[in-house]
Amino acid sequence: MAIRHVEPYTEEWLHQPISYVQRVVEVLGSEVTDWWEGPCDPRCATVRLSDGGALVWDEESGWRFGRFVSGGRGLPTELSGVRYLGHGLLPRPERVPEALRDARAGVGASSAWRPCYRSHRNCRDGFDVALDFYSRLVDA
Repeated sequence: MAIRHVEPYTEEWLHQPISYVQRVVEVLGSEVTDWWEGPCDPRCATVRLSDGGALVWDEESGWRFGRFVSGGRGLPTELSGVRYLGHGLLPRPERVPEALRDARAGVGASSAWRPCYRSHRNCRDGFDVALDFYSRLVDA
């Protein structure tokens, strides 16, 4: 299988995280009330939850959870009481619900400290190859 590189800042690149976030939304099921892509630099997405909370994913820090304050499609999301879920930038979607439970309880790998796994400015570090894996799952 050939490694596919997506050219940075193209439409395909901008929307590349969607397949991963959709998979997480599917795993969370009825707990999700809405979700959307956020702005770029870094690429991000917001998942609104039925309890008034939200999960936000970005390509530098992975997933964080908090109480939804404001945001919307194409806008930055503001959360209060933020906890980062840990487990890297792209934890397997099946691991996100458990990490979310830990963040809600204030235990486990979750932390109020913001991790920085990579810089969104480093467009050739191989991260897009990992994202492409989820695109291929959806396309299959």
